[in-house]
Amino acid sequence: MAPPQQLVLAASSTDAGVAAWDLRTGAEAIRHRTCASRPRALTVVAGRFLAASQAPAGNSAPIHYYHWDKPQVAVKSFPVEPIRALIADPEGSYLIGGGISGDIFFWEVASGELLVQWHAHYRAVRCLALYDFLLISGSEDGSIKVWDLLTMLDEQSRLEAKTQHIYSFNQHALPVTDVACCHGAIAVSSSEDHTCKIWSLSEGRMLRSISFPAITDSVALDPRSHIFYAGGRDGKIYVTAMGIDVTSPSSDDSTIIGALDDHSKAVTSLASSTDGLILISGSEDGNVRVWDTRTQQVIRKFKHSQGPVTNVLLVTPKRVNLPPLQSLRKVCSANGGSESRAVIVPQPENDVQIFGNFSSDFLERCLDALQPGSSSRLFESGASALYGAPKQQGVEWRSKYLELQDLFVREEIVISFSQHMSWFLTD
Repeated sequence: MAPPQQLVLAASSTDAGVAAWDLRTGAEAIRHRTCASRPRALTVVAGRFLAASQAPAGNSAPIHYYHWDKPQVAVKSFPVEPIRALIADPEGSYLIGGGISGDIFFWEVASGELLVQWHAHYRAVRCLALYDFLLISGSEDGSIKVWDLLTMLDEQSRLEAKTQHIYSFNQHALPVTDVACCHGAIAVSSSEDHTCKIWSLSEGRMLRSISFPAITDSVALDPRSHIFYAGGRDGKIYVTAMGIDVTSPSSDDSTIIGALDDHSKAVTSLASSTDGLILISGSEDGNVRVWDTRTQQVIRKFKHSQGPVTNVLLVTPKRVNLPPLQSLRKVCSANGGSESRAVIVPQPENDVQIFGNFSSDFLERCLDALQPGSSSRLFESGASALYGAPKQQGVEWRSKYLELQDLFVREEIVISFSQHMSWFLTD
């Protein structure tokens, strides 16, 4: 059986469409038109289709859906405001958008319903990331906030919460440009203040701040270890170890262990394969590079357009017959309306309903997490401490969890750092 096709995707802020190249052959598979998206505004919905938030053009800033085998837009939705950042959950049940006003929008894909909308930041939301039931948002106001989705999706919990967010990080001095999460409940953020910062999502604190020679606009994590890549405006991709000191915040350039250099302008977007062996980079020079992380060599070169590349992804498409895609609603139905405005391209007659499309996996996990005595939620006790007095069981579980978490992070980072320093020095 032939291995599944992997596609390298790239989009631009100019109307150059979304290009898709076959990773194995290097041939361009398709180019979706039209598309002009800003950084962090292109996402894949569980491998089934693409969603891209468009840069504002006049009074219009729609979200486009694309099928894999059709170059034209399948659905155009018109939110109440331009969406600056866009992601989907792993099951493809929800789309989450960060608006230019600082609001966050949470849509159900199957129905198009806007389930909840809340004001998250004082300025535009620039980036979003998910870790289990946690949503991490970064903003032009320099702040990073961590949200408990189970709380945000439940109206009563939101009303009872003292603060809607679990954590608010304000150590960045300038706008946050990107954020990514990895195992061990660790998040890495980049900013226009020339730093990347490493955060503990379980403890709600900064573990490390690393300074760079240039502004970093993008980050990608190596899933094999505690190494991340930071794309700089000087055209370099900095290979960075997270460091071994997790006991107190520190600032140190010594963990930058190398640089990948093949772009002539700023590196705007990065994406890593699930095994960490492939890194994709997009740049303002209009080029896309595919890197072998073991040899640190470019193995594929693609030219997207004359304009800047703002988004790159590496995906394995699921070519299935979809039920008609629904446009995204403008307002929550609970607020007294379900207004939507969309242009929907007719779908093939053989479209079939996909069972499980209504977020069954996510909802089952939510129900499990809400069961009395459950300890499956990473942030259960942290949220309880913020929103009210935690039960004794939650206190005991949190104490045990933090002990294990601290041991895990320390051992993993020390081992990873040692291995990669040895690998880099001997390469």
